[in-house]
Amino acid sequence: MTKSIDLNADLGEGCAFDAELMTVVSSCNIACGGHAGDAASMHTALSLAKAHGVSAGAHPSFPDRENFGRTKSDLVGAPLETALRDQVQGLKDIADALDVPLTHLKPHGALYNMAARDAALSQSIISVLKEVLPGARLVGPPASQTEALANLSGVAYIAEGFADRAYEDDGQLRDRRKEGAVLPEGAPQMKQALEIATSERVTTHTGSQIALPVRSICVHGDTPGAFESAQQIKASLLDHGLSICPPD
Repeated sequence: MTKSIDLNADLGEGCAFDAELMTVVSSCNIACGGHAGDAASMHTALSLAKAHGVSAGAHPSFPDRENFGRTKSDLVGAPLETALRDQVQGLKDIADALDVPLTHLKPHGALYNMAARDAALSQSIISVLKEVLPGARLVGPPASQTEALANLSGVAYIAEGFADRAYEDDGQLRDRRKEGAVLPEGAPQMKQALEIATSERVTTHTGSQIALPVRSICVHGDTPGAFESAQQIKASLLDHGLSICPPD
């Protein structure tokens, strides 16, 4: 049986190559106003996803456009859920008008990383998903609080790895402020994506190998050379006998 993997990208964030990336990926996560994006960009991204048969999902964030959602926040509980609900509902309204189903939700940036270790944040994300996108999947890191809470809540979970980000020995993504946090375009990203997809392991920043069982691999749309790297990653995965498609 052919092994499959999902190749996804975070899009609708004002980057230059969204249209090109839509021709390569099988899933996309669309910014919905928290860290980037507005009604026009959401409409464009959803239209592109529909045209290319790409599975579309919501990509909400802490409301922090100034820092692109990559700065830690103290927002929790009901205020956070209101902010996330407004973002996801805004995308859903446009998706409904275009007849594009939203298949998943993937938190962005600091929210993604903080929720991985914080059950309360994970529960807020899950509550919004179940309210606004019932039946949708939740995308996040493997072996995380997010995954554990999703399983307890009956929410289908898609564990995700990154082609363009370095990992620490504890399985966390290397802080973007540190040297080597973002892998160079081309061969390094292709090598890491192939390692993750074929062995369910990843070589960390220190050279150690750790388990990374995932069903989806992300290429950030704002990483330099994202389109060319995504093309090379896809070609390499196909050459090694994998099929690329959204998760079942």
